[in-house]
Amino acid sequence: MPTAARAPARPQAPPRLDLDVRLALVDAAMSVRLDQAAVAFEVNTAHLPGADPVPRIAETLPLPLTPAAEPSPYRTPIADLLHRARQRIETDGWCRDAVFDESGAVCPIRAIRLEAAGDRRLADDACVLLLDRIQDQFADAETIPSWNAAQTSAAPVLLALDRAAHHAHTHNA
Repeated sequence: MPTAARAPARPQAPPRLDLDVRLALVDAAMSVRLDQAAVAFEVNTAHLPGADPVPRIAETLPLPLTPAAEPSPYRTPIADLLHRARQRIETDGWCRDAVFDESGAVCPIRAIRLEAAGDRRLADDACVLLLDRIQDQFADAETIPSWNAAQTSAAPVLLALDRAAHHAHTHNA
């Protein structure tokens, strides 16, 4: 009895992997590579006098000086930046008459620029918005530094950053 000829099977596309599966695969591959590198390092330095075993990464990292900042409640870029700048002033301290001082305290503009991490456009937009919010409350404020120098504590500065962040959030900035 003749067998029916079967049509060749169509090659199927490989299944699509979601992000979590891809990340798990990359993590596994990197773990293997790091283990191999650690063994190679131990072999290559075993002949050295006084060579310590491979230090573990966690042992070589410095401990953070301050606890991790709370996550930002804002999802818009400028609002998030202003919130982080506020947290920086709370953590590092407020500087009144300079951009920063020897203790690490910062003025509002410095806090914004540090938190913008090199994104000058974002920092400039945040500073413009902050000055607008300050001028809503203090019409005679010409610049952020002049207004900052007139303050007697960090409280009005933190409040101005809060108001600016809320305004940016509600206006999708």
